[in-house]
This record gives sequence, C-alpha cells and structure tokens, in this order.
Amino acid sequence: MQKINLAEKLSLFTDYWRPRIVADLNGQQVKLAKLKGEFEWHHHEREDELFLVLRGRLTIKLRDGDVRLEEGECVVVPRGVEHKPVAEDEAHVLLFEPATTLNTGNVRSERTVEELKRL
Repeated sequence: MQKINLAEKLSLFTDYWRPRIVADLNGQQVKLAKLKGEFEWHHHEREDELFLVLRGRLTIKLRDGDVRLEEGECVVVPRGVEHKPVAEDEAHVLLFEPATTLNTGNVRSERTVEELKRL
C-alpha cells in the first residue's frame, strides 16, 4: 500500500482529455485528467461517473441545464444522462468510475481512449 500524491501524478502528463489511472478500488478506477476546451456530448449506459475538480473550473453541460464546479467540488453524473464537460481554462479533475467506463461513453471518436495509461 502506497500513498498517492495527486499533484505529482498530474505533473507527469500535459495532454488534455486523456485520463490516467492512479488506483483501483472494488472494480472502480480512480483517474486523473487534465481538461481544456469542450468535450463531446455522450452518456454511459451502465456507469455513473464522478467528477471532482482539483484545480480550475469545470462545467458539466446537461440538456436541461449546466452544473458549474469550482475547485473542491464534485458531481456524480448518473448512468444514461447525456452530458458534455467543458473547461474554459485548464482544469485538473479526479474521476471515479467503474473500470469498464469508456471516456467517450456511447460515442466513438478521435478522443476515445481504449486503453488508459497507469501512473
């Protein structure tokens, strides 16, 4: 068992929208990502998804309104809910979701990451 320094792990990469795995927990994965700009509309059929903002701001756009997150705030997007993450400036985010969760959910695109790197 080893502690995880999130800031140190975040310093190991610079690309956006490509989550990295930092831990596994009961079939779930703890992931870190740097986000900037707009992602695409998508949903996850079977998985809920937790977004925790470590640095910056993140907006989760929903079809019926937006959820704006500041540092230290989180939201759980329930399975089946269409959403679009947007970070006007660089944001650092911790994601907590089942290991089977594909970053683009029901959408396949150039942003789809089939195999995540581990830090």
